[in-house]
Amino acid sequence: MGKWLWGGAAVIAIIGGAGLFWEPLAADRGAPPPTKSYDVEIVRDEFGVPHINGKTDADAAYGLAFAHSEDDFGTIEEVVSMTRGRYGAIAGQDGAQVDFVFNLLGVRETVDRHYDEIPADVRAVLDGYAAGLNAYAEKHPEEVRLSNLFPVNGKDIVAGFVLRAPFFYGLDNYISTLVEGKPPPNESAAAMTPIGRDPEMNGSNAWAVAPSRMADGKTWLISNSHQPLEGHVAWYEAVTHSGEGLDMAGALFPGSPFVLLGHNRHLGWTNTVNRPDLVDIYQLLLNEAGDQYRYDGKWLPLQEKRIWLPVKFGWFTVPIPQTIYRSVHGPVIKNDKGAFAIRYAGIDNVKAVEQYYRNTKATSWEEWTKSMSTGGITGTNFIYADKTGRIAYIYNALFPDRKPGFDYTKILPGDKSAPVWKRPVPFDRFPKVVSPASGFVQNANNTPFLAAGPGSEIDPKTQSPYLGIELGMTNRGLMGTGLMMNDTSITPEELLAIKMDTRYAKSSWVKPWMDSLLAVDAKGNAKLAEAQKLLREWDWSSDGKGRADAIAERLIRHASRANWRNDPLPNPRETLQKTVEEFTERFGRLDPALGDIQRLRRGKVDLPMLGGTDTLRATTMWDGEQADGKMRVRHGDSFIMLVRWDKAGKVLSESIQPYGAATNRPDSPHYTDQMKLYVAGKFKRVHFEWTDAVKNAKRRYRPG
Repeated sequence: MGKWLWGGAAVIAIIGGAGLFWEPLAADRGAPPPTKSYDVEIVRDEFGVPHINGKTDADAAYGLAFAHSEDDFGTIEEVVSMTRGRYGAIAGQDGAQVDFVFNLLGVRETVDRHYDEIPADVRAVLDGYAAGLNAYAEKHPEEVRLSNLFPVNGKDIVAGFVLRAPFFYGLDNYISTLVEGKPPPNESAAAMTPIGRDPEMNGSNAWAVAPSRMADGKTWLISNSHQPLEGHVAWYEAVTHSGEGLDMAGALFPGSPFVLLGHNRHLGWTNTVNRPDLVDIYQLLLNEAGDQYRYDGKWLPLQEKRIWLPVKFGWFTVPIPQTIYRSVHGPVIKNDKGAFAIRYAGIDNVKAVEQYYRNTKATSWEEWTKSMSTGGITGTNFIYADKTGRIAYIYNALFPDRKPGFDYTKILPGDKSAPVWKRPVPFDRFPKVVSPASGFVQNANNTPFLAAGPGSEIDPKTQSPYLGIELGMTNRGLMGTGLMMNDTSITPEELLAIKMDTRYAKSSWVKPWMDSLLAVDAKGNAKLAEAQKLLREWDWSSDGKGRADAIAERLIRHASRANWRNDPLPNPRETLQKTVEEFTERFGRLDPALGDIQRLRRGKVDLPMLGGTDTLRATTMWDGEQADGKMRVRHGDSFIMLVRWDKAGKVLSESIQPYGAATNRPDSPHYTDQMKLYVAGKFKRVHFEWTDAVKNAKRRYRPG
């Protein structure tokens, strides 16, 4: 979203004395959830992973909130501030842009309208989680940065889900381009969104393999999410148990009261980002005064609301005024080209919390799919496996139930109701692959029409064009499917090798990009010629063994965003020249070893990190602002989990995080203790059963 809100507004406000103020005085203090005692115990294992055991599900949520706060209260506080429209008071202008979106989408109003419709058992869990956050904040007031932010309640937790969900499928692109007066969609220049920077680069790999395909006769599920390694949507690992059956191992984001992906005793699932067309834009016909719009032959009032965004500048917080608009279609943005309304998947919907919760409680395919039909989770693919050997791939989204007769890929007329959809498509119309003959399903952010190999694929002709299903293919999707199809009896070692593969397919988008770089006329430019010579020698792998791996990977990275967005690839000559200059300045050579410059860094630990931008072993984004010129990996393979059920139905799992369980506690031994395993592609055992966790306990306590 860049700094598209501001212009000179902030400077004018400061110079004009328009209200330097103590922000907490203007902030509404939240109400606590109902007073209740919680019965919960926490065990920390040898890697500091919390295992939470509560008498009820609400108790477990209380313990999860407290444990997560012990490891990363600062990030949780930032997420909570977003649910109150106060993130700008922490993060300045970038944070205030999130607050603008919070108000533009009417997040709080949506929650207020529908909160009481959430089933009582789900609200009890939300209250428990909120109470756990409040307990930690009360016990550690020195860590609280915003006065009047706590206590929080269940509504705040739901607001976090409502705010963040649409950004996983790219709503920020539409908002930012409309604010800037550009035709949507376009590449976002987002400095910050509710799910961090560069949200469009969030990805993931996932596999589910049936016993018929595995040499060991077990059912396997691999969760391999690609998220930022730190921040608001960095994964946090936990295991929960309760007397009511909330038995789940896996990972969650800050602000979630339960695990979002992982497994229970009976089944498991993971997610990958998908990109169907879930946003429609309508151009409104305004009257001369600009305060009414034409709709089905009538003039309706354009809703208008003045808001004040708190923006931190140094020691002061400045209130910046903004105006937001709304029509029957949804939120409205005015620019120099007119007024445009946005209607998006999940609008006015708070059901995601119930759906995630029911997923964790499901004990069978039937129960799990009943939960999936709730209609709350706005997007993402689901890859499923269970103890019976069933596997499945579900191309999930709250697809708008669009009427034929309109081109929904373009700006729609806003003066008639016909193109304004009212509800999502029901679950039975979602594209799915269930128990395919191939014995596997996979997704790596590629089209759902390549998911299970020949003879087991979804037929595109059976799917409505109004679902807006993407057709794009990633290198990871090609490699993941190809490697699976080539092996009819896969050993666990071979399956892990597939996940850790670092190669690029010459049938992928990378081939024409490399061809264009090699076609650049390097006559008279020795450095360009040297770079081209390296590229001709490249072995099409980012395993760190070749002289060209580093420069090839950098050149791929320059083009990956455009490929992901189906935009034209960058100018090859300019990109090659830029990269040559960068390598010469930073490293003094064009052929540094990949592992020498691509690093996993945290605290005092500094390790070589292999893998590539669009390889199955993923290092998607770098921070290039390191003092020594090297590249710190900040996005790619994040939480990874290997799950399998044996023939008796017993579940075993292993996992790994890039850093450690103590997400934001540099003084903890668990701040970096998983890094060496992660870099080596190794895993640690998940102590799923409570008795096992107790046997391996390094600390056992009750919160509070």
